[in-house]
Formats: sequence, C-alpha cells, structure tokens
Amino acid sequence: MIIKRFTKEWPLHMLLLPGIVIALIFSYVPMAGIAIAFEKFIPTKGIFKSQWVGWDNFKYMMEYPGMGRIMFNTLYIAIMKIIGGLMVPITVAILLNEIRKEVFKRTVQTLVYLPHFLSWVLLGGILIDILSPTSGIINQLLGWFGFKPIFFLGSNAWFPYTLVISDIWKEFGFSTIVYLAALTSINPSLYEAAEMDGAGRWKQTWHVTLPGMLPIIVLMATLSVGNILNAGFEQIFNLYGPAVYESGDIIDTFVYRMGFVQVHYGLATSVGLLKSVVSFVLLSMSYSMAYRFAGYRIF
Repeated sequence: MIIKRFTKEWPLHMLLLPGIVIALIFSYVPMAGIAIAFEKFIPTKGIFKSQWVGWDNFKYMMEYPGMGRIMFNTLYIAIMKIIGGLMVPITVAILLNEIRKEVFKRTVQTLVYLPHFLSWVLLGGILIDILSPTSGIINQLLGWFGFKPIFFLGSNAWFPYTLVISDIWKEFGFSTIVYLAALTSINPSLYEAAEMDGAGRWKQTWHVTLPGMLPIIVLMATLSVGNILNAGFEQIFNLYGPAVYESGDIIDTFVYRMGFVQVHYGLATSVGLLKSVVSFVLLSMSYSMAYRFAGYRIF
C-alpha cells in the first residue's frame, strides 16, 4: 500500500527533497554541537577531544552575576512585544476594514507593510539618527514644546520601550495583512443580521468581527508564545551598548558576548540549550491550551 502510494505520488516527494536536505544540513546536523554545553570546549581539540565537564557549565550559568537581570530583561521585552504585536495589528486591521475607499485602503496597507522588508542593520542606523539627543528629529520636536532631550538609546529607563515601539512599528504591517485576510472569510450576512437586530458598528465588531478573527488570533498568539525567550537579537545588537546593558541585555546578546567575545563556548552553548528547551516546552503548552480553550488545532 505504501509502495503503491509512493509510486503514485513520487513527484511530490521529489519536490520536498531539497527542503528536507537543507533542513537536515542546517537544522539537524549542527545539533551535534549541543555536546559543547557539557564540555570545556577548546576549538583546536574539537568536540570529541575536549574535556567533558558534565553540568558544570549549567551550574556556572545559574551562579553567574546578573543572570537574573538578563532573564528578566528577556521576558519583559519579549512579553511587551508579544502583547503589542497582537493588539496593534488587530486594531489596525479592524480600522482598515471599515474604510470603503479602496485606493486609500491599499495605500495605507502598502505603507505600513514596507518596514517589514527592511533589515535592522538599516533601521538601526535610521533610529540612531532620528533618536539622537543632539541632532535627532524627535528630540528637536520635543525641544519646540519645551521638553529636555531624551537619550532614548542610552537611558535604561527609555531603552526597553524604544525597542518595543520600534519593533511593533516594523512588524505590525505584516500581521495586519494576515488579520485582513481573516476578515475576508467572515460571512457578510452575519453583519446584516446584526444590523437588523439593532447592533451598531461597535457591537458588530465585538460580536461578529472579533469572533470571526478568533482562530487566526489564537494561531498567532500560540506561535508568539514559543518566542517568549526571543526578545529580538538583531534589533538589540544593532541598537544597544554598554550603557544600557542593565535594561537591554537579553539571553541572545549574552550568548553572543560569551561565545564570540569572551570565547566561553561551553557557557554560551549551555545558555542557548536551556533557552531552546524552555521555548519547546512553552510552545507545546501553548498548542495544548489553544486546543483545550479555543478548540483550535494548528496541526
């Protein structure tokens, strides 16, 4: 039966083959490097000849000064990004759905979608310029209203919120397109029935639009939970400095410094491994909760 089915569908399997090979080479073969988390790794000796130290790297990680602060920064920034990354695009999608002039609607969609395609290397330079406390346009505008300049990228009080706002601005356009697509699947007769029952635009939104969007909202929220320990390495790496380590240093930037700057490969790998395990557990729990409380299955 299996052979007969494979013979019939072999062109489809061949189409999958390049993707499978790439996944094996770049996602599964490198997993052998997990052994470094349990070794005092020396590059010249390699993985198989480096000294095995067991759980010592994990013990050192738990006792490392500032690890609690790094974990807090990661969770704090990531949770704010997840909440904002859900609320803002949902709101914008609902507002855009109310626009009847298609030209204006498409123009706004395109404008909010464009930042998604820009890398943080480019956006980092732009943000550094416009947020500069001396020559940045934002602080110049604040100066016109009598406010003192704010060092957005050099103040521990402002840096986390600058990260969150700039990340939401960059990515909400992509998520908005997803939610707009979900809105097209809602049966228009539901709005007509609600209007005949005396429901205004707000009640139609609350009782028809949001329930119709619920499956995709659950999907996006579920996928976001798996990234709760990913606060955005590329963004933070291009924007932060020693002055804001206290509020901006996250797990990924810590791993980068330990591994590539201080060449403590064992510690860096152990932190990365712990992060991956926790993310896997959280993602599995979120899938289970999505099915239990919303009746929605991703797979």
